[in-house]
Amino acid sequence: MGNAIDRREFFKLAGLGSVVLVSGCSNLMRGTNQAQQDFHFVQLSDTHWGFHDPAVNPDFGGTLPKAVAAVNSLSQQPDFVMFTGDLTHTTDDPAERRRRLDEFRRIASGLTVPVVHYMPGEHDAALDNGKAYSEFFGATHYSFDHKGVHFIVLDNVSDPTAAVGDPQLQWLKDDLATQRPDSRIVVFTHRPLFDLYPRWDWATRDGDRAIALLMPYNNVTVFYGHIHQENHHMTGHIAHHSAHSLMFALPAPGSQPKRTPVAWDASAPYRGLGYRRVRTEQARAGYTLAELPVVKG
Repeated sequence: MGNAIDRREFFKLAGLGSVVLVSGCSNLMRGTNQAQQDFHFVQLSDTHWGFHDPAVNPDFGGTLPKAVAAVNSLSQQPDFVMFTGDLTHTTDDPAERRRRLDEFRRIASGLTVPVVHYMPGEHDAALDNGKAYSEFFGATHYSFDHKGVHFIVLDNVSDPTAAVGDPQLQWLKDDLATQRPDSRIVVFTHRPLFDLYPRWDWATRDGDRAIALLMPYNNVTVFYGHIHQENHHMTGHIAHHSAHSLMFALPAPGSQPKRTPVAWDASAPYRGLGYRRVRTEQARAGYTLAELPVVKG
């Protein structure tokens, strides 16, 4: 790629989330004269601001500010940053929820990139149907176009039953109707749209309906968070890729009786946290993912 980011700059983000690099696009989108161009964006997920447990992450107050500083230090700045939910850690106190959202917003505002996109996780939105989140960040679902790629942000967390819901599914159908079957489409969700492990809330109750709406489109990729680990899954031709967390790792699906955070290992700091580099290939309009190990410092 002509404007490649230096590998050492990617390692600055080790243990601090997911980095997504999109490049090599070639066709035109309907309704725009803007050809697809090489670009990259940064995905950060599951920051859980307000989480306090030194046994799980003794740097619970530092990983988010460090991630912001690391992104700002990249010599080639991303076109935008996308936070894929669980910006804050859950609390039953509405005042505390807003305080955490405000603190998160203040820290994230330190990013020097021109555009930052947000979406809620269930920790941000499930207890009040996204009310507090919306006060700080606006709509919980939306779409936007960038350099010939159509991005769709789906909210599968504000409904406490873990559903997308009929109104939003109709919105998705209408939004997709503006796209060609060969349009490049990237979907962001928080929970997986497919049934990864429903016993641990790693599913979306009506996710199959959202996937059915996406199936007629040939070039769809889904990026999500929630499970705090790398996972790759195909539903037909649609690839789903999960992101690591900024705060703590979670065990593999069904590997233990309860979904409890992985304990901090002082001999291997940030184990289970990491980032990802994604490149597109013009010839097949696909994505090549490179999972890079977490290193200290």
